[in-house]
Amino acid sequence: MRATRISSARASPVKFDLTHPDSNRLFWTLQLGGWGGVMFFSYTTALVNGRAWDAWQVTLPVYLVGFVGTIALRYLLRWWRGLPPLALAGAMLLPTAAVGAAMSITLSYMWMLMEPEMAAKEESSGLGFWLGAMVSYTYLVLAWTFLYITLRVYRALQIQTRQALEATSMAHQAQLKMLRYQLNPHFLFNTLNAISTLILDRDTPTANRMVQGLSAFLRHSLDNDPMQRVSLHQEIEAIRLYLDIEKVRFADRLRLHLDITEECRDALLPSLLLQPLVENAIKYAVAGRVQGGSLEIRARREGAMLVLTVVDDGPGAGPDGPQPAGAGHGVGLANTQDRLRVLYGERQRFSARDCEKGGFEVRMDLPFELAQRVR
Repeated sequence: MRATRISSARASPVKFDLTHPDSNRLFWTLQLGGWGGVMFFSYTTALVNGRAWDAWQVTLPVYLVGFVGTIALRYLLRWWRGLPPLALAGAMLLPTAAVGAAMSITLSYMWMLMEPEMAAKEESSGLGFWLGAMVSYTYLVLAWTFLYITLRVYRALQIQTRQALEATSMAHQAQLKMLRYQLNPHFLFNTLNAISTLILDRDTPTANRMVQGLSAFLRHSLDNDPMQRVSLHQEIEAIRLYLDIEKVRFADRLRLHLDITEECRDALLPSLLLQPLVENAIKYAVAGRVQGGSLEIRARREGAMLVLTVVDDGPGAGPDGPQPAGAGHGVGLANTQDRLRVLYGERQRFSARDCEKGGFEVRMDLPFELAQRVR
């Protein structure tokens, strides 16, 4: 059974979301700070131009109208939140102009109320003054509207990007767990059949030892988080648990050799990475041959890489043996390749080939990283 690939879904089109829980705090911070700053700038400009200190009595009402008007625009933006950003900006032109007109009318009224002589002298009540002020304030409110839309689109993109990353991470973890937990059913069937045979033969001690070995291996297999890595020493101990079960079936027909340099004992690798490769070697180099066979696990460091090799002395993948990535070795090699590709990307190498003098070799090059020893 070949592993099913899990791919992350494509990101959906950006939706203009104006109802995020953090929106209110950000909105009121910018709203109060922005309009307060504009009003202060307008007031100080009036003072510089020779207006009296009480010019704020004209400035404050104008910008209060702008403050309240843009709050109304915000609710209108909420109402039209289903529109695309460009369509929304076009739809907001008329309401924006209405707020600008209200600010201009307020300015004209307050100017005539507070300084009627100056207003009459400058003809501030005229249509030209009013239209000029309206255009100026409309530009200001338009700037507020486009800034608001821009910030909201940016925030929506941030949220969508985070959700897409979370979805990709979840799919990544699900794929690793699936590949990691896909135990070969033949191993379980063969082990259970061997236990059944031992029970029928009344070989209770051996059957009990095999049950305990199977229990220990399955517990180790399921307890370890596939997202976590283990040291090579721990991985070899897990392989010994597996081989303890198989040795009950094959006895002296199964021979294991370890060639592991001392500096590699604490190197990190994905948990139970070697088990399916050892299982393949037993299946093709030991189980199918009367004389049995041997397998060797090698580990050495080459620069920044940890090189792991599993070699058997079986028939290999030639005419008399199974194909490396096809129906013969199937799940074991394919799953191992997939796990390494998902975990390390381009930082790993995987190869499987026949040996020149017979047998089959699987080689994996992983980044060399050390685990901390617990004393």
